[in-house]
Amino acid sequence: MTDSLVIIPTYNEKENIALIIDAVFKLSHPFDILIVDDGSPDGTGAIVKELQKKDHNGRTLHIIERQGKLGLGTAYITGFKFAIEKKYDFIFEMDADFSHNPKDLLNLREACTLGNYDMAIGSRYITGVNVVNWPMGRVMMSYFASMYVRFITGMPINDTTAGFVCFKRKVLETIELDKIKFIGYAFQIEMKFTAMKYGFKIDEVPIIFTDRTRGKSKMSGSIFKEAFFGVIQLKINSWFKKYQPPA
Repeated sequence: MTDSLVIIPTYNEKENIALIIDAVFKLSHPFDILIVDDGSPDGTGAIVKELQKKDHNGRTLHIIERQGKLGLGTAYITGFKFAIEKKYDFIFEMDADFSHNPKDLLNLREACTLGNYDMAIGSRYITGVNVVNWPMGRVMMSYFASMYVRFITGMPINDTTAGFVCFKRKVLETIELDKIKFIGYAFQIEMKFTAMKYGFKIDEVPIIFTDRTRGKSKMSGSIFKEAFFGVIQLKINSWFKKYQPPA
């Protein structure tokens, strides 16, 4: 069994899912994959279950199928609990649409092994703005959203909404996962903020983010609204909480 699990939430990703699984399984380090599918009506889950029947050179493909579109944050929480139960040492978040280059999984893992960080973030903004195929308006919105989050929370992280992350298991065991409130962009912010408050060492690894070329984006105005107001709520709530790791 490998020590690394990549969690990929899906909803209508039939164009990408077989390709992304193949790309991860071809990496030089063995990664297992967990697909958390929210009842994709396009048959994404069925494709994954067919792929489970194939030999992947010792890599394991897991799937958890949920009923209905329950949100990105809850999909990752479900995946985190699975990873903790199965005792994976390194747990990754990654999109299914190739906006995150699977090869960068190796760099994130290296930051948590050789670099001895507890959490490594694939950052679009650590070395400027490394985003491909986004319209300028969306680039600016994302960049200034991260600036806003840093201002409100005090996090020394350039890409606060990044969804390409490696956690050591102890981070996820320490964070009270059932108390994570948000489900969209604010989920990513809350996980980073909570890890920081617990005193975990966090690194940012430069990546190039490439917008999807297949399938449809799941971005919506409500996701940005949750992030904007959620950050303020997150900061206020932190004033009344003690971040003490469980015994």
